[in-house]
Amino acid sequence: MSEYSELLKRLDRRDLPQHIAIIMDGNGRWAKKRHLTRVKGHERGSKVVKYIVETAAEIGIKVLSLYAFSKENWNRPKEEVDALMQLLHRYLLTEGNNLIKNGIRLTVIGDLNSLSPKLRELITDVCERSRNNPKTRVVIALSYSGRYEIVEAVKSIIKDVQSGSLDSSVIDEQMFNGYLFTKDIPDPDLLIRTSAEKRISNFMLWQIAYTELYITKTLWPDFTKAEFLKAIINFQKRERRFGMTGDQLITQQIKSHGYPLNE
Repeated sequence: MSEYSELLKRLDRRDLPQHIAIIMDGNGRWAKKRHLTRVKGHERGSKVVKYIVETAAEIGIKVLSLYAFSKENWNRPKEEVDALMQLLHRYLLTEGNNLIKNGIRLTVIGDLNSLSPKLRELITDVCERSRNNPKTRVVIALSYSGRYEIVEAVKSIIKDVQSGSLDSSVIDEQMFNGYLFTKDIPDPDLLIRTSAEKRISNFMLWQIAYTELYITKTLWPDFTKAEFLKAIINFQKRERRFGMTGDQLITQQIKSHGYPLNE
């Protein structure tokens, strides 16, 4: 029996994270170790995206967010940026129909105006055709920055207050959530970061307030389906209190599920 099959048996389907976010890091280092160009690392990394999306859908994860390209990444060498955009375009062309056929919904968040018209058109097409799909929702953060997202939300709130369509006295956390790119998406329960880097890198800064972090030394191109399950199983062993005591948490779980989740 494969490691993946064994881990699949250990997975508690009653306690799956609703939303898993991944900072896919290490493509460049993977390529450098093999004396390859960084582009080759990104190509390998794009193949990993395919089977991690398939695995998330297979086990029933509702939302999978992937940090594909940050606003800061535009400062990388033009050759690398162009290659990344081409890889994304190729992924959407080759996998778009498969996503739709398999019931997966695609959402892309970020500063999409900075993308080429051709890429924006393709993104819009796949997102629109998959919008009613019932299985896993794949969120790709592209030309994205957590600070940019928050600033854009503030600008929109100010605009609505000035126009009279929003009363400033009703602004609270829930209201603010409604102005984010992720307004109809639950906050991540689990954030996975590959390549052992211990930083958030400007990703979903508002949304990860109570997110569990899982950091692995594995470089993204080497990240496997088994590694993905290990992260989820590790998450299932944790006690998420959200500011409550352990006893309060157990009482809440019994009311919601009829049993304590970690037993």
